[in-house]
Amino acid sequence: MLRRIGFSIASLFLCVAGARAQSNVSVFAHGFNNPRGLTFGPDGNLYVAEGGAGGNQSTVGACEQVPAPIGPYTGGLSARISRITRQGVRQTVVDHLPSSQTSPGSGSLISGVADVKFIDGELFALLAAAGCSHGLLGTSNAVIRIHEDQTWTEIADLSAYQALHPVAHPDPEDYEPDGTWYSMVAVGDALFAVEPNHQELDKIARDGRISRIVDLSEMFPPDVGYGWFGPTAIAHHGGNFYVGNLHTFPIVDGSSMILKITKSGEVETFVTGLTTVVGLAFDRRHRLYVLENTTGNPFPTPGTGKVLRIDPDGTIEEIASGLFLPTAMTFGPDGDLYISNVGFGPPPIGLGEILRITIPDNHREDESK
Repeated sequence: MLRRIGFSIASLFLCVAGARAQSNVSVFAHGFNNPRGLTFGPDGNLYVAEGGAGGNQSTVGACEQVPAPIGPYTGGLSARISRITRQGVRQTVVDHLPSSQTSPGSGSLISGVADVKFIDGELFALLAAAGCSHGLLGTSNAVIRIHEDQTWTEIADLSAYQALHPVAHPDPEDYEPDGTWYSMVAVGDALFAVEPNHQELDKIARDGRISRIVDLSEMFPPDVGYGWFGPTAIAHHGGNFYVGNLHTFPIVDGSSMILKITKSGEVETFVTGLTTVVGLAFDRRHRLYVLENTTGNPFPTPGTGKVLRIDPDGTIEEIASGLFLPTAMTFGPDGDLYISNVGFGPPPIGLGEILRITIPDNHREDESK
């Protein structure tokens, strides 16, 4: 986790009834530990990346640590990937994956598996909690391939890539050597992932080759001009990438934005005036949905997350509110949105849930983009 996104929550167990009370919001599944990225598989089931429960392993003295107050981290092998049947039943796809947590003073915030995506029926996962700087000696943040027998294979070492290919303007006061990878999309035969701490968008080919699409630290040097951007959310539509950001803390409503990025790395501003963007998704009518983690508060606050819709003409409409620290979203084959809710903050005792948000004017044949 980044020093720029450390926080204290006034009430960890704030009720999410505000979100559930909305007629278009329901709980699809529950019992998750820090749920993150979501994707529907070719089998029609929903796959969920989970942060896990952290751990007590430490690497202090063994390698460079994340600066205080966020570091040093401790870690364990408690993260997993779950599959949710159409009836809302959770099944474990693979477990004992790297999970790590920030220092107790910064809230012991947990990371683990950041996202999951399919390419030609094969499941790939993005690890965000591995590496010596996250308390887990002998591990690396990576893209891994998941096998049907609940084993996995590393195909791309992201920790090594960042060490060998530093961005132009890393922030020495807020630096995570192994990165804090957040989300990815599958396009053709490759994956594209964003990493907020170093500020980059990278391509991971199916054979494991890694290449950088854009170094956003060149556009947003820490503490200069707009300051740190922190790309967290990514979607692909019409041949371009759309990348949303968290921005710095304390939160200022309207300080986040969405960039439009071509595959060759050309960048332009697409939408401004947003807040703590952690998820993006397009529907079949080319409307962009934006998941905001927190609104109306200077630090991440339960019960203030929102989903907004941006029409092609620029009109913005609120679709849902009252979400409890949501972290990711995706469209389902039914045209509804699925949201990872209670995605971080409370102790990892199965409080995470997946919400289903019905979009009344989406046709049932709409599919996840």
